[in-house]
Amino acid sequence: MHILLKSAKIVAPSSPFNGQIQDILIENGVITNIAANIQHSSAQVITGNNLHVTSGFTDVFAQFCDPGHEYKEDLHSGATAAAKGGFTTVMIVPNTQPALHTKSQIEYVLSKTRYGAVRVLPIGAITKNLEGTSLAEMYEMKETGAVAFSDGLKPVQASGIMLKALQYVKAFNGTIIQIPEDTSISGHGLMHEGIFSTRLGMPGKPAIAEEIMIKRDLDLLRYTDSSLHFTAVSTRRSIELIAAAKTEGIRVTCSVTPYHLLFTEEDLVTYDSFLKVNPPLRSRDDVQALREAVTNGIVDCIATHHQPQDWDAKQVEFEYAKHGMIGLETAFSVLRTALPDLSLERLTELLSISPRKIFNLPELSIAPDAPANLTLFDPAEEYQFTDDRIGSKSKNSPFIGRTLTGTVKGIINNNQTFLA
Repeated sequence: MHILLKSAKIVAPSSPFNGQIQDILIENGVITNIAANIQHSSAQVITGNNLHVTSGFTDVFAQFCDPGHEYKEDLHSGATAAAKGGFTTVMIVPNTQPALHTKSQIEYVLSKTRYGAVRVLPIGAITKNLEGTSLAEMYEMKETGAVAFSDGLKPVQASGIMLKALQYVKAFNGTIIQIPEDTSISGHGLMHEGIFSTRLGMPGKPAIAEEIMIKRDLDLLRYTDSSLHFTAVSTRRSIELIAAAKTEGIRVTCSVTPYHLLFTEEDLVTYDSFLKVNPPLRSRDDVQALREAVTNGIVDCIATHHQPQDWDAKQVEFEYAKHGMIGLETAFSVLRTALPDLSLERLTELLSISPRKIFNLPELSIAPDAPANLTLFDPAEEYQFTDDRIGSKSKNSPFIGRTLTGTVKGIINNNQTFLA
């Protein structure tokens, strides 16, 4: 298969063509030429006004519900959602039925997704059945292809288990992923604890439930000298704790979700169940701190926390609605909307470069002889997000009907092309 990108602006800091508008010729999945004016009689030509190209986006935390809840999402529909959002690689959490806690479950995911345009990488469970009481066979899962380890949507609560997990993965340079939350403090909350939770009459989730878990896990990280990634960090104090730990040289990284950069607790005044997420939407001050951390480099990468829910799980009273929203299709646009002044180079670092460094994935390049693993986008185009832009089986997105900035045009990966 031959593909020719015409007049595409290359956004790739490590490429000698960074910042240049060039044609890119791809033959059988490999970039063979980058030049000002390439002609090829049989190539599929892709062009467009303000076309940009960068290394393929990588998401580090998404839920595909397969096996067990395929009516919400399966591996195929999840990959389609990822492609529509510009992601060529997605790391999926082990919160399935059965959980991704054995070698055979890791093999199941890899075998079903091996030949697609989107590479789906399973995150192995830390504990058996995600129960938080005894370690799963992490080394066997790692050897099979697990890219990292986490109990996903169920943060590890027991200090002893987390200590053992950090010690275990250190032997093979693995990384633990944790949503920082002490559920004994936040378990009954519905939204961020503060003035607005009081006004709306809803029990709150205090910020300290997140921050106390970060303090604990950082202490365990100091003790083990292992590697830990916090995802969905959502408060100012959390950012401060992680920033201080980084100055010590501790091997800690973190990610934020796009929706935590755009929405605040004040948006829950409508009791919109699509905005019921965990960690909850925080205060204006917290959101400002997250935006600053994304800009100045304290935040290492973006995690979509794509969490499909069926119609019945969301169309109920706020108290009974399930947590989560889909996010793969809108991640790039929400980032461009929330942080319009963020440079494209920094955006590429957050979505393409840093995730692969953190989890030891092969580095991508836009240069001759490199595999074509690319995301195509227009950073300035405004559009209204509608149902037809959703690839997921579920439609639990608060962005439907909203105007966003920045469109994904497609991906090229694994010798396949997907145009959004």
